[in-house]
Amino acid sequence: MEVHDKNRGNLARYNITAWFYDILDFPWELRYRGWRPHLVGDVRGRVLEAGVGTGRNLRHYPPEAELTALDLSPAMLRKAAGRVREARCPVHFLRGDACMMDEVPSDAYDWVVATFLCCVLPRELQPAAVGELARVLRPGGRFRLLEMVYSSDPRLLRRQRMFTPFVQKVYGARFDRHTLRHVRENRDLVVTGTRFLRHDIYLLIEGEKRQ
Repeated sequence: MEVHDKNRGNLARYNITAWFYDILDFPWELRYRGWRPHLVGDVRGRVLEAGVGTGRNLRHYPPEAELTALDLSPAMLRKAAGRVREARCPVHFLRGDACMMDEVPSDAYDWVVATFLCCVLPRELQPAAVGELARVLRPGGRFRLLEMVYSSDPRLLRRQRMFTPFVQKVYGARFDRHTLRHVRENRDLVVTGTRFLRHDIYLLIEGEKRQ
């Protein structure tokens, strides 16, 4: 498996963070767990979840899905594998860098799903990641991306900026990524809808690959 040089920091970070990730993430998971059935519950066919993390989405995929669960960190994949018994669909775990998925053929998936993937990537790798997600999606296939962005509400923005050093150190995450712009700039992808799941922070991006 190849890892982009600029992503090696995330590989090292998540191999450590994996051991206590679910504990750290618990306060946020109280919110996320209500969203997960709606994020993946309607997908069908061959599905790639890029950045599967510790596998919180696995139990919510329907039986009609055939899931490839990809993550950069072997430690995170081991955590996710511990949840595979909860899944109702077949799951294949794959270690890989979402920015350079050489082991994944083009036009292979009916769906691509990613939750908080691009916001943890270095800024310069975002276009590469979006390009790879487009490449592995079949023409007419659909995608669903959930990201975090800075709020325009001054009160919420102050709170986000207070947490920024922590989330960047532990998760490698930032709120100033421009995932939606990179998706719109990709000539193979069409955005069919965007909406915020909470405030103007949790941005859901949906679309399809051009036929």
